Amino acid sequence: MGAKTLAAVMLVIAAGVVGGLYLLSAPHPVNASSLPQHVPDPANGEVMYNAGGCISCHKPAAGQGEGDATLPSGGVPFNTPAGTFYPPNITPDRETGIGAWSDANFVNAVQHGISPHGTHYIPAFPYSSYGRMRVEDVLDLKAYLFSLPAVKGKRRPPEVMLGSVGEAVMRRATGLWKLLRGDARRIVHHADESAPWNRGAYLVDAPGHCGECHTPRNFLMIPIASEKFQGGPHPEGKGKGKVPSLIDLVGRKRYKDADDLANALQFGETFGYDKLSSGGMGAVQTNLSKLPEGDIKAIATYLVGLTGSRQ
Repeated sequence: MGAKTLAAVMLVIAAGVVGGLYLLSAPHPVNASSLPQHVPDPANGEVMYNAGGCISCHKPAAGQGEGDATLPSGGVPFNTPAGTFYPPNITPDRETGIGAWSDANFVNAVQHGISPHGTHYIPAFPYSSYGRMRVEDVLDLKAYLFSLPAVKGKRRPPEVMLGSVGEAVMRRATGLWKLLRGDARRIVHHADESAPWNRGAYLVDAPGHCGECHTPRNFLMIPIASEKFQGGPHPEGKGKGKVPSLIDLVGRKRYKDADDLANALQFGETFGYDKLSSGGMGAVQTNLSKLPEGDIKAIATYLVGLTGSRQ
């Protein structure tokens, strides 16, 4: 085989590989017809909103929006090893927010990481965990967000290597990352555990997305299932320290029991609980303190039961 023929064959093979990867990475959004019949409950949506800590990422940047820092108009930078991202406006403004989104648009974004334009969201947005939520809870979350005042926001593109070209490549490559990570499994009810334990498991593993920070990842940034909740590097990268383990909180004498942890989550450093109202956990504790007391106790019940046997 001559050099030119070999080069042509290699080019064809390369083109086939690239084409195959491109097809494999295509988004696959759900259709409106696949959504359940459901009357949205904004009150439950508010619970999901606080459990998910939506305001922590989507809070307005200084000088942005209409001056109300309690509304999720977006803009505060989120630094990651892959670049800096600017979470968008999720108030019901039709031009700069999600006011024009359908139910299917919202479910595709929150649970499948697919934008209304049909592109992948980069997984700085924890849709892998939100994919474990009940669809009805996601629709309730949408109803709550649509009950908020509409605020004008400003969209800023992410700051990644190679600019807009790098962003486009990263978004398409995310389709392959999703395939490697696998579909998010819905939360399984454990009949041998109490109702509070099961409720806590759902809130922690799905809307709360605690494993996104508290589980170490491999070189592809995929969480290591066998090391779930064992702590890992800070999501913002080197120099930010380590996110602690959630395993055996009582045995390690972090908390006395579930009631003690529930008090910590509800009241933070106001009641003398160290490192809960400041640092990386400050915003988390503030959001969790807004949940119904029963949900806070459920979260605590589940967390103190994390001894490595069932996670």
